[in-house]
Amino acid sequence: MILRGEHELTRDTSTLRIGILSTAKIAGEFMRGVKPSRRIAVPAVASRDAARSKRFAREHGIANAYDSYEALLADPEVQAVYNPLPNALHAEWSIKALESGKHVLCEKPLGLSADEVGRMFDAAAKAGRHLVEAYPYLAQPLTVKLRQLLAAGEIGAIELIQASFGFPMPSSANIRLEAKLGGGALLDAGCYPISLVRVIAGECPIRVHAMSNWVSPGVDKSTAATLEFANGLVAQISCSFGTAVHRFALIAGARGIIETNYFNNPPTDRPATMQIRRGTSWDAAHRPESLCEPAMNGFLAEAESFCDLINRGIRHWRGATPMESLDIARMIDAVKRSVRTGGAAQVRS
Repeated sequence: MILRGEHELTRDTSTLRIGILSTAKIAGEFMRGVKPSRRIAVPAVASRDAARSKRFAREHGIANAYDSYEALLADPEVQAVYNPLPNALHAEWSIKALESGKHVLCEKPLGLSADEVGRMFDAAAKAGRHLVEAYPYLAQPLTVKLRQLLAAGEIGAIELIQASFGFPMPSSANIRLEAKLGGGALLDAGCYPISLVRVIAGECPIRVHAMSNWVSPGVDKSTAATLEFANGLVAQISCSFGTAVHRFALIAGARGIIETNYFNNPPTDRPATMQIRRGTSWDAAHRPESLCEPAMNGFLAEAESFCDLINRGIRHWRGATPMESLDIARMIDAVKRSVRTGGAAQVRS
């Protein structure tokens, strides 16, 4: 059933028309991020609650409000779907969207396991549509600069990566604390440091050793892991729902180090910065150089890169590639196995 909003859609073939499968908080953040774009239009939103869908559409100036996800997927005006549903629903509704002929930008984690993620990419290949995992920080100009510096060998061969993300989770009613919905720090916050390690390393680790403490059965409060790579690189990641807000990474090479906050949404009223320290001496360690790039709203940067992917091809996508997303899922699976067994776990190919 369609519930007409107060704003009718003006079709513009130069824009990518994205429908949103949710009226959750993050859907509102996405909408506020992309609204200034001349390249992204949001003609429709869906919720299983008709009143919420109509209210969301009215608040954000969206033409069509649907009271079922199926109805949005049947809308011919919608070219692509943004899927910010709970983690346990990512695979089901991303696959249905792909089968409906829509491209899909799905929130992280793409699926609850590597097997599930594999099935999602199989569906994308069968449908001839793009499926990508949402990591807004990867589309930020500062992350693009980071990758260029590393590719140019500015700090030499990378030997060690440390990456962390944590924040407090004060409400026990939050869906991110529900095991059946794919809750827990690892699947929510931990995806970020794991994705950063995978992107920087350029390959999957071979072995993981991890530990967690728990909010409740199946829902980790904090997780830390050491990741071993075949080339000798060692990475350490941590994530938590029980700390003050922190988000940082250190990339240590043979000839220098880089430190970054790899933010999704750095403050847009000033440049985003990271520090590089070139050289191996103690003196060099006390002479960091700040590198600045324009800050963007992460949802906007990511959505416009998604538009480039669809219109111009995979080389124009700044986010995680399908292989990187599969490897991220494999890494998360290995962390889970290591936590469960108390020993090292191989990362399965």
